[in-house]
Amino acid sequence: MDTKTILSEASDRMQKTIEHLEEELLNIRAGKASPTVLNGVFVDYYGSQTPISGVASVTVPDAKTILIQPWDKNLIRAIEKAIIDSNIGLTPSNNGEQIRLSIPPLTEERRKELVKQVRQEAETARISLRNARRDAVEAFKKAQKEGMSEDEAKDGETQAQKLLDKFTKSLDAILDNKEKEIMTV
Repeated sequence: MDTKTILSEASDRMQKTIEHLEEELLNIRAGKASPTVLNGVFVDYYGSQTPISGVASVTVPDAKTILIQPWDKNLIRAIEKAIIDSNIGLTPSNNGEQIRLSIPPLTEERRKELVKQVRQEAETARISLRNARRDAVEAFKKAQKEGMSEDEAKDGETQAQKLLDKFTKSLDAILDNKEKEIMTV
């Protein structure tokens, strides 16, 4: 393997880690209404488990409300039951036509719990980034045994460290933004 291939693979893994972290952080609600809160909620739709977005229109009319408008009015009860059973901490209310989810304001204690959860996700991502760098360094050592020059291998290891530093900065920025979002009342 050459330097370019090893660094490219490490960079790809690190990029996927950052994307995964961003996805996970979207599911942590910060007191603002977001349709992503319903991502893990499935409705029994004619015998198959279907995401709510597959059986209804999900909109956010304001910062504190999620509106679910089922395409089939008979599904209102099933959607309500799925939301209650999913333990996302929201209580649905319906008017026969649509379901409304009101996002309660977060308490200071809950905000601190969410920040802890965000930091835990970030730490998992950091470990994954370091693992990608470690694998790249091991690949350089293996390549050196197979004939790569020592200088090229050392340069590659240095570049892998620079990649780690770059993605760690990106991770820290994402973490800071999410913490600010959670702690802003």
